Amino acid sequence: MAKVLELTFLTADQEVLKLTVDEPSVDVTAAQVELVMQQVITSGVFVIEESPLATIKSARIVERDTQTLLTR
Repeated sequence: MAKVLELTFLTADQEVLKLTVDEPSVDVTAAQVELVMQQVITSGVFVIEESPLATIKSARIVERDTQTLLTR
């Protein structure tokens, strides 16, 4: 089963930006994720249409189970 850590931010213009991290650590905590997300905002490295990241919206781990039925 594939796991992805999905980090969702809002820009200063209230636009949504999602970043994903493949295969996050099994023992990652909400506090760790929040700290890193705040560091991403503070760094200013992501700017969407001239609007920097401003706030944390959410973080979640998404698990996906893929079952191949046919491949050619």
